[in-house]
Amino acid sequence: MRLNRLSLTNFRAFSRLEMDLPGRILVLVGDNAQGKTSLMEAVYYLATFASFQAGTDRQMINFSAVDEPLAVARIVAEFERGGQSHRLEVRIIQEPVLPSGSRTRKEILLDGVKKNAAEAVGQFSAVIFLPQMTRIIEGSPDDRRKFMNMALCQAVPGYARALSDYSRVVTRRNALLKLLAEQHGQADQLVYWDEQLTNLGSEMVLARASAVRQLEEHASRLHQRLTGGMERLSIRYKPALDLTNFSAEGLTLDAVKSAFGQSIQRVRQEEIARGVTVSGPHRDDLQFLCNDLDLGDFGSRGQVRTAMLSLKLAEVNWMKAQTGEWPVLLLDETLAELDLHRRADLQQTLEECDQGILTTTDLHQFTETFMAGCSIWRVTTGCVQVEAAPTADA
Repeated sequence: MRLNRLSLTNFRAFSRLEMDLPGRILVLVGDNAQGKTSLMEAVYYLATFASFQAGTDRQMINFSAVDEPLAVARIVAEFERGGQSHRLEVRIIQEPVLPSGSRTRKEILLDGVKKNAAEAVGQFSAVIFLPQMTRIIEGSPDDRRKFMNMALCQAVPGYARALSDYSRVVTRRNALLKLLAEQHGQADQLVYWDEQLTNLGSEMVLARASAVRQLEEHASRLHQRLTGGMERLSIRYKPALDLTNFSAEGLTLDAVKSAFGQSIQRVRQEEIARGVTVSGPHRDDLQFLCNDLDLGDFGSRGQVRTAMLSLKLAEVNWMKAQTGEWPVLLLDETLAELDLHRRADLQQTLEECDQGILTTTDLHQFTETFMAGCSIWRVTTGCVQVEAAPTADA
């Protein structure tokens, strides 16, 4: 996977930007609040069509344009995948709605053809590592589900469509549950939605179980290397269904569907009383263990940071194994909180990937040997200037 060109229009701090990206490793250097992270956000948005920091798409429209009745932010990328060149364009459109409101929507074009997000996701892939991503371990189950979904949507065919359809089914089923509670209707009205929930949810559970097992294999190996064999990292998938009678390796779609159906029947009255769907992958979770201790509850800051580094490097390797393509690796101010040993491991992974983009406020965080093979661009108030190219002997 290689991102060759990036064009931004009215995106965050960038009114207009055209970049021909170098291969291998690009380091974006500059003070805080200059636009480095916004560039990362634009690249990752092309992979997931979701922001890692904005609450709404409207927040990504440039402040000078957002007050206009019709405002459009554009991200355009030219990239190579599997030896083929592609063009991906995303338009974030804020348009007026009578009598005095507005709405924000997005359009996605892949090689000039309009696609929805579920169809286009995975065409361009990226893995991002941010300092605040420790919330995947320390935060809420929703943070961990978001991590799983963003990774699987990019790497597992059909997962994005199943996730989109499943979310729609949960919304409509919840509306029916509330109606049944208010009007004391017949529970057999849920049969159709139960079937949809079970079919779609079971696909998601099976994909998550397989992905977590493979991620753990990569992460455990990497974590032992990072800790000199002193710590053992485990990742536990904790589905909202009772799958205790099945091993992860022996789990089948029929087995998950059976467990899902039984779960729905057990919680039928609770769901009607509460008016919400309480069983299914929208309530799944992950648990991260270091030497059998829950990192979310008992991990030190250093242990959590190291576990996150192991997880993100594992995600890179897992995505390569799933798709046959290295994802673009995005690292935002990551090395500042790592010791020299962990920086070296991270830099080694960067050198294995087809392309990596890093941000930093201090180039001295990197070794001279590493920097010799990097392109260095300076970002200042939404402008990008080439500062250095790789040396000839790098």
